[in-house]
Amino acid sequence: MEGEDSGEIMDQEVFEAVSVGKIIENYPEDEPYPSCLIYGRTTKNRPLHTVCAYSEDEKLSIVITVYQPNPERWIDFSRRKK
Repeated sequence: MEGEDSGEIMDQEVFEAVSVGKIIENYPEDEPYPSCLIYGRTTKNRPLHTVCAYSEDEKLSIVITVYQPNPERWIDFSRRKK
């Protein structure tokens, strides 16, 4: 997976960030499943944003995209700057 000018993002990094991450935005109207934006850090302290879709009925989670957030666009990587 590729980030914005931040180099390759490895599967293990995604797992680490999502495992300790928190949901910072919800998108309940997304189709075919609702989704959310998760902010977490890897064991090497790399900040990552992961957009995941989920179906509670099917016990299914899908990683849609992963990127390293631009600090110029985020406050503490968890709130969008206006």
